[in-house]
Amino acid sequence: MTIRVVLVDDQALIRAGFKAILDSAADIDVVGEADDGADAIEVIRRERADVVLMDIRMPGQDGLTTTREITSDDDLVGVRVIVLTTFELDEYVVEAMAAGASGFLDKGVDPDVLLDAVRVVASGDALLTPKATRALLASLDDRVAVPVDEQALQHLTAREREVVGLVGRGLSNEEIAEELFLSPLTAKTHVSRSMTKLHARDRAQLVVIALRTGLTRLDDL
Repeated sequence: MTIRVVLVDDQALIRAGFKAILDSAADIDVVGEADDGADAIEVIRRERADVVLMDIRMPGQDGLTTTREITSDDDLVGVRVIVLTTFELDEYVVEAMAAGASGFLDKGVDPDVLLDAVRVVASGDALLTPKATRALLASLDDRVAVPVDEQALQHLTAREREVVGLVGRGLSNEEIAEELFLSPLTAKTHVSRSMTKLHARDRAQLVVIALRTGLTRLDDL
């Protein structure tokens, strides 16, 4: 199955570079581009995008507002947003993650990392490096708070607690499966059930919950 990507950035040169890299992969197809957040919504809806590469700072409607619109639109459920930034610890990245972005990438990322990132996010995983996870947790405040239901933790099985801890370390479903000697499908099932029990909207929120509840320790990152 081909991953359908929309590029949203006000710099044509950036879009052209990313498009060339993405279109070089047999399983990825750039189906649309936009230089403004408001226009992006129309393109994403029309082209049935799977993944959106979203710049944060754009004239007109910015990437943060656009990300919120995408993740709150029932018609766009399943669309994954990767935020593009020139600084990994950009203050707006934290808000973008809280708004529902699945991860972020530096604009100077290597081509192979870009391709892998699109595939990871399209599969439902979050794209969070340990450094980014630390920054995300440290920067959380009332604006980007992720609720943690302490009682819900009691409903996790021992295996699910293990799995959530590994999600918090940034491991993909395949890596969790390898770590715990499970099949990838079983690992994915444990992650999905844990998200449901902990009322996590997405995998990025599950990472934050894992850190806030001690299922993942900062020392593990």
